[in-house]
This record gives sequence, structure tokens and C-alpha cells, in this order.
Amino acid sequence: MSTHEQKTDQELLDLFYKDRDNEWLGILLSRYTLLLLGTCMKYLKNEDDAKDAVQQIFMKVIGELHKYKVEYFKTWLYSVTRNHCLMELRKRKHHLADLEEEHIPGEDLDTISLLLEKEKTLSLLMEALTQLNDEQSSCISLFYLKKMSYDTIAATTGFSMKQVKSHIQNGKRNLKLILENKKR
Repeated sequence: MSTHEQKTDQELLDLFYKDRDNEWLGILLSRYTLLLLGTCMKYLKNEDDAKDAVQQIFMKVIGELHKYKVEYFKTWLYSVTRNHCLMELRKRKHHLADLEEEHIPGEDLDTISLLLEKEKTLSLLMEALTQLNDEQSSCISLFYLKKMSYDTIAATTGFSMKQVKSHIQNGKRNLKLILENKKR
């Protein structure tokens, strides 16, 4: 394993932002190829479509990273992937809606609609998470997404138990306010 492959995601991002060399992005993205393929398969239910989607996502990610600075690469990459897959599902849904209704099982459209609604909520939540301060965002992510205990979060972050509880409580309150403001 080369020393470049041992670098953290953040170190590779920092190197990319320093010299804009796509080699750093190649190393970074290669780490997530299987994860992206699995995520795309979950949504698109077709291996060829999923492989195509991964390639399209890679191209989008490279373009976006040249334009914007990303702080939490893995979270951002998942969001880009999810949004890409949802757009593909929306295209399919519109295509299905154009077909004669007797050929479309109603429950399939209901399932797609329900999935899209859940993903819209998740997308809003992930976006709102990025608006929290770093302490709240990391504690909320570790607790709810990584299912870590307060003790483990305190050990991982270096925060005291009281700080962890406070960051989670304040983060939840702030997420609720952010989401309520988005609904208006």
C-alpha cells in the first residue's frame, strides 16, 4: 500500500485543494466505489444502471469539488449519490406516468412515491445537519447515524460526557428549528 493510500479522506481533500491534482480525488473516490455501487443498487435495483450511475456521480463529484470546498466528504458524497439516484427514480416515475395506467401496478407507484418522500425528508435532514456547528453535527452524526453511545462519543471526540449530552440536545433542537424554517 502506498503512503498516499494511507492518508485520511481529509488529508487527500486538503492535498487536492492545495494543488488541484485529480490524482488525489482518484485515490479518494476509489475508496468509495463499492459503497457507491451498493447505494445505487439499493435505489435503482439494476446492476448496469447502478454502474452507470457511479460513473456519472464520479464525474459530478470531480466537477463539484473543483468549484466548492467540501468539509465532510463521506456525508457529502452520500448526499450526492442519493440525490442522483432519486433523480433517476423521478425520471422513471415520469416515464411510467406517461404509459397507459392499466399497465402500471398502482402499488409500484405508491412505493416509489413513499420512497421519494422519505428520501426528501432524509435529504432535508442531512442538509440541515451541515448547518449545525461542528460539535453538534459530529455528536448528532455519531449518536444517530453511527449508533455510538455517549461514552464512545466522549472517548472519540474528547468531549466530556456533559458536553456530549449538551451538543446532542442543542443539536436536536437546532435541527428541528432549521427543518421548521425550511417548511415555511
